[in-house]
Amino acid sequence: MADLSVQIGSLRLKNPVIAASGCFGYGLEYSHAVDIAALGGVAVKGLFLAAREGHPPQRIVETPAGMLNAIGLQGIGVHRFVAERLPELRRLGATTIVNICGTTIDEYCEVARVLSDHEGVGAIEVNISCPNIKEGGIQFGCSLTGTYDVVSAIRKVTRLPVIPKLTPNVTDVASFARTAEEAGADAISLVNTFLAMAIDVETRRPKLSNMLGGLSGPAIRPIAVRMVWECYNAVKLPILGMGGIATVEDALEFIIAGAAAVQVGTANFVDPFIWSKIIPGIDAYLDRHQIARVSDLVGRIATAAAHAEGKEHAWTET
Repeated sequence: MADLSVQIGSLRLKNPVIAASGCFGYGLEYSHAVDIAALGGVAVKGLFLAAREGHPPQRIVETPAGMLNAIGLQGIGVHRFVAERLPELRRLGATTIVNICGTTIDEYCEVARVLSDHEGVGAIEVNISCPNIKEGGIQFGCSLTGTYDVVSAIRKVTRLPVIPKLTPNVTDVASFARTAEEAGADAISLVNTFLAMAIDVETRRPKLSNMLGGLSGPAIRPIAVRMVWECYNAVKLPILGMGGIATVEDALEFIIAGAAAVQVGTANFVDPFIWSKIIPGIDAYLDRHQIARVSDLVGRIATAAAHAEGKEHAWTET
């Protein structure tokens, strides 16, 4: 059996497969069907300082190759989370990554402080990329200065690994990865959803109450893989890659492109038992290719020149 463990700053994951924030609730909702302790990690729903209702329905629309959502970051707030959800996650043995949100830098920092005071939080994923809220979030994530200011401020108030979640809704995502690295991030996660829209042609109205939403699912995967590869070549930070992963091959594609770990989101709605396929599937692939550690596969994309010369094990230099 290969070594599937992954190191993200001070956090060690038992395997590289994480339940993505926003698609797995707080983890407990699935615990009757999934052994959440067997996952590499659980990235819980985004938390503000206070509870948030989110947008009114309609909030989710199916698309031919994915899903549009405009939930609006509904959540119970960080204080209820640490009092009601975190103790149970700890009891069940989950590796918990908490996605945090804010309308101001001060709010981000206060949420991070609260989480840092409680046992059982493995890392903080900083949501500066949700495309369907009007305040905070993506306003920071679409600005290099904003990204640096948020990440560096959070870095100063917590000992936990800080993982900014980057938006794909920019022209040069690698520059944002470099900025996050300069600001003191321990890793980056990407990509969040793509800003998108769907219209009911009979009523001529947007299908989402918020008009715009975030596109996820298989439709975005090739773009997300490209962005992971670009960032892998731009920074030395571990990358948590995501965007339309639905099979073992999808997960492996991200890892080969440069992701140290992957997050599975939309596919969980289609198949809640997908974890029992992807994790063993990665292990079987490593065994089949005689690769001792999953970390040895990260970024190991063969060059076109190597293929032309018939060198199966020649890799790009990064």
